[in-house]
Amino acid sequence: MKKVLVTGGLGFIGSEAVICLIENGYEPIIIDNLYNAKLAVLDRIEEITHVRPKFYQVDCTKYEETKAVFEENDIDSVIHFAGYKAVGESTQKPIEYYENNLGSALTVLKIMKEKDVKNFIFSSSATVYGVPERVPLYETDPVGNATNPYGETKVMIERILEDVSKANPSMNICLLRYFNPIGAHASGLLGEDPNGLPNNLMPYVSQVAIGKLPFLRVFGDDYKTVDGTGVRDYIHVVDLAEGHVAALNHLATNPGLVVYNLGTGKGTSVLELVHAFEEANGIKIHYQIMPRRPGDIDENFANVDKAFNELGWKAKLTITDACRDSYNFQKKNPNGIE
Repeated sequence: MKKVLVTGGLGFIGSEAVICLIENGYEPIIIDNLYNAKLAVLDRIEEITHVRPKFYQVDCTKYEETKAVFEENDIDSVIHFAGYKAVGESTQKPIEYYENNLGSALTVLKIMKEKDVKNFIFSSSATVYGVPERVPLYETDPVGNATNPYGETKVMIERILEDVSKANPSMNICLLRYFNPIGAHASGLLGEDPNGLPNNLMPYVSQVAIGKLPFLRVFGDDYKTVDGTGVRDYIHVVDLAEGHVAALNHLATNPGLVVYNLGTGKGTSVLELVHAFEEANGIKIHYQIMPRRPGDIDENFANVDKAFNELGWKAKLTITDACRDSYNFQKKNPNGIE
């Protein structure tokens, strides 16, 4: 059974990927410093899969602690989720974001080189495309000019990985550019569990739905879109997790450096998502139109043909599925995972 190190493996996406790895015959080993995750997630992974993955509370910017994990385990591959991820916070704390996100990636890559671990999947983001000149976005489109420090850390790490690939042609590196992950595990045991006020749309809608927040703030209704609200490519987190397993399987063919968009290939506006949530759950979501936020763009969605053609992967779950699963998680965990 191949051992896969999953950094940030107790987070929203990481924990779903761990479940998917177990279900597909891999042995995940989790590193997480619990900065933006909770230890209780480990219990819930065990409840879902009947397997308790090996877990290390380690900050992977710390070389010695991270190296010890590699020395205790015969690691075949690394999926690197660990990193700070709040766009707004990154504009307030750029130094911390650059230090943590680049530091963790560099530390892990350095140890991988020392231990001759050849397979690396990087949790990248559609933010690397900056303000798109056109949609849908293709993997060959220009990267750079991200609109915030969080996005810039993803751009920089992608460039580092390109250089690593050139210097070490035997390395297999996959850059997975996520679009907008939403949804939750169908059990209601795992889902997006933000600290404080949610930064992302779906947990905000879910918290309005259970009465925790009074109304949804919709930023801008004058974009050049179907209903004036911003359009994004929302992908169910379970589909996203399965994309990582497909990528891992592909790395076994020694492809070198590969890049894939992970999205649905379809844009959904803020209000379309709100109405889908209302319909899926039989509930009314109160919202108010607010001024635009700086840096927000009209629309952003992926072309996903490459992932289908090369990985055999495509998103199967719908916006309705994601709305139902998010509400189910929120109802069962009104105060988050405890």
